[in-house]
Amino acid sequence: MKNILTITAILLMVFLKSQTHRFIYELQYKMDSTEAGHEKLNMILDISPKEVKFYGKDLATTDSLNKKFGMNSSYTDMTGQVVKRKINSFENENFINIKNGYYSFKTTDKINWTISNDTKKTESYTLQKATTKFGGRNWTAWFCKDIPFYEGPFKLRGLPGLIFELSDTKKNFIYHLVKSNELPEVYATEDFLESNFGNKAIPINEKQKQKLILEFYNDPFAFERNNFSKSNNELKININGKEIHNVDELNTQTKNMQEVIRKYNNPIEIDKAAHYPIY
Repeated sequence: MKNILTITAILLMVFLKSQTHRFIYELQYKMDSTEAGHEKLNMILDISPKEVKFYGKDLATTDSLNKKFGMNSSYTDMTGQVVKRKINSFENENFINIKNGYYSFKTTDKINWTISNDTKKTESYTLQKATTKFGGRNWTAWFCKDIPFYEGPFKLRGLPGLIFELSDTKKNFIYHLVKSNELPEVYATEDFLESNFGNKAIPINEKQKQKLILEFYNDPFAFERNNFSKSNNELKININGKEIHNVDELNTQTKNMQEVIRKYNNPIEIDKAAHYPIY
């Protein structure tokens, strides 16, 4: 973690306006809680004078390439961890892809921490331990009082210093701060966060979100099924590299997809996980 942060520079930058303080975390996560291995990707925590945003780095990379080369690419973030909130707030706006749509919904996510006297050194930084229960998981964080941001990955915030390390007790989600930098202006995210590459987020509530998730599970290939119906089963379609010729074959693919959805049902907020029926 050498040279992740320059504390003196950050302390000076805190008082400057119209800037983005960017912290990049490596996230290791399990799509299936029964598996031993982890997937890896980088997540961005942007702190500006008025807002805090947390999202996958691949979203920003795709947006940057689109603007630089005049491209029209898109990227779907499947982490379920795209959020924004006002500075120093526990009121989050969540963004999520469901079916073929992009949605937003608001939640209040107060985090109650228990701060320990345990400390450890990481490079030149002294980190202090804190624990909490959130989203149906028990979490351990190591934060640095010398970095004056009460923020951390996803919704895990509210400690008197920036979180450097965070993990749940079962090691389904593990975050490590790996890099930071200062951006000269508030970083624009309207093309990939508030909207998803042309699809503006549709406001819904949590009940509507669960309904949409179950609708997708019940018929993940509803669009293809509708096309079959219109063509009297004479249409050939391709799903995951397999050519589908009739409704029976489509039903088989539907059951296969439902198995995959159930297998990878390991969201960060496990207490809000969908309860999928088995048909």
